Amino acid sequence: MGIVDEDVVRVRESTDIVALIGEHLALKKVGTRYRGLCPFHQEKTPSFYVNAEMGLYKCFGCQASGDAITFVRELEHLDFVEAVERLANKAGIQLRYDDKRSGEQKSRNARLAEVVGVAIEEYHRLLLESPDAGAARRYLRGRGFDGVAARRFKLGWAPDEWDQLSRTLQKAGVARDDLVAAGLAFVNRANRLQDQFRARLLFPIFDSRGEPAGFGGRALGDEMPKYKNSPDNPLYHKSRILYGLHWAKAEIVARGEVVVCEGYTDVMAFALAGMPNAVATCGTALTDDHVRALKNLARRVVLAYDADAAGQGAAEKWYAWETEYAIELRVAALPAGRDPAEVWHESPEALVAAVEQATPFLQFRLDRLLGAADLDTPEGRGRAGQAAAALVAQHPNELVRDQYVMQLAARLSIEADVLRGTVATAASRGPARVAGRRDEPRRRPGPEDPSPGPGGSGEPSGGPPPPRPVDRRELDLLRWAIHAPEVVADWIDAPLFADPQARAVFVLLAGAGTFHDALDASTGPVRDLLERLAVEEPTADAEPTTVADRLLVNAVEPRARELQTHMLDAQDERATEVKRLLDEVAHHREMGDWSLAREPALRLVGLVSRFAGVDPDGS
Repeated sequence: MGIVDEDVVRVRESTDIVALIGEHLALKKVGTRYRGLCPFHQEKTPSFYVNAEMGLYKCFGCQASGDAITFVRELEHLDFVEAVERLANKAGIQLRYDDKRSGEQKSRNARLAEVVGVAIEEYHRLLLESPDAGAARRYLRGRGFDGVAARRFKLGWAPDEWDQLSRTLQKAGVARDDLVAAGLAFVNRANRLQDQFRARLLFPIFDSRGEPAGFGGRALGDEMPKYKNSPDNPLYHKSRILYGLHWAKAEIVARGEVVVCEGYTDVMAFALAGMPNAVATCGTALTDDHVRALKNLARRVVLAYDADAAGQGAAEKWYAWETEYAIELRVAALPAGRDPAEVWHESPEALVAAVEQATPFLQFRLDRLLGAADLDTPEGRGRAGQAAAALVAQHPNELVRDQYVMQLAARLSIEADVLRGTVATAASRGPARVAGRRDEPRRRPGPEDPSPGPGGSGEPSGGPPPPRPVDRRELDLLRWAIHAPEVVADWIDAPLFADPQARAVFVLLAGAGTFHDALDASTGPVRDLLERLAVEEPTADAEPTTVADRLLVNAVEPRARELQTHMLDAQDERATEVKRLLDEVAHHREMGDWSLAREPALRLVGLVSRFAGVDPDGS
């Protein structure tokens, strides 16, 4: 069930990947490639490259890679079908689906989103115009939100009637089943439609694409629950959706930081304070799905929760997210018992400062603990040290734990070694590590590694470890095989590649009709290498014939030396011929006579292939 393969190819080929990526970051042309700062991790030196001709990108810092569809999926946290549909809409391509039910579901979801959009407009009109929405307007003014804010965020009012919205929308031609499926109404015991929301201030909720999805409603009287959200339905999934994300997405990417709140008015407050990079969960705690969506946009996540709620968060969960998704989690310095909207109402500057002064989660917990402790007596400092050690022991990184031990030792006047022992004891009583993870820092490429990118200037900062080194000569040969195969087509062969990954890449290329066919057939490290080579440009620093001859010599010499060694061990008489040809090639190479080295080098290719059981002549 999905989109017809031919249409996926059409979308991919019709998308200008440079223009697409250029909507999100600045790209500079370098040779025939484009380079910019990676949108998937924080970096100061550009390590993100785009190959316009092949429609591929690769980051040599965090190893992110793919095509236009992958880029949209990762950046906007969409599934494959959603990403293709987004690009198809931009390209004006009508998609076909290989399963009738899939196409029908897509059509129905689009219809339901349209119905929710109509409801948003109707509820918004009632908030602005209806006399019985006066209480909602007074509530908003009391929180500091005027009519401009109400219009900006499309706030609405659900009147205290059983079925006003249902009647209004049915008169406009909306089907009864669609009202129920969209979460706007339900069938009561009398088998009549009843509106989902009554006598509530409504906050419209959109998905990450900006499509209408549902509502969050706040009761203004004593009705419980105080907050009520749309029921889960084909458009609205509270464990995945984030209020305000479609408004905040561009700012989150630009700032490299996202602020996560608990309330809808908190998001509004941040936007009005000049920080429109805030989002809120919709009546649920932050989930894995939420964090996966956010880490694609920014690596710095600031929790703007009420101080008590933030301090009571499950530490193991926060630390697991930091490790799993390579994010930096901080907590805003909000006054105890105050939410962001309340702080903003009194002082927008204070709200901004609270985020700017956000501290790491463990630091926040320790500051709260010590702030409430009696540090004037040895007994008080001892008790505080015991409690603080228990908090430090929960952190999965040993180096981080030790930094906090030294900090606490100075603050509590306790010997660092004594405090370390207390932390170790606390750690032994419960899991202090994230399962399956180690404390060692991420490995950075060393001098033995291949260059990080076409410009040699990529600096990893998070993400998966860099691929293991592959012989530079074999990488160079593969670059030409991909980007200018005519240069090497008459002699390149699998036995010229000693590295198994390089050889696997060549075999895929040789057996595929196009580069994208080879890419689709690849997995794991082989796919990573293919994607990397696709955005690296082969260097032509001489005439084409000289480049071709030099590639030939560089490729065959090491394999021919190995062949000579094997022949000598096997007492094969052909070892003498291999040595003679190697000596001839070496002489011409040292003299710079690459054209004269070509003929003996080609003969060596034949011998290498024949000895490996792959004779290009078929003999």
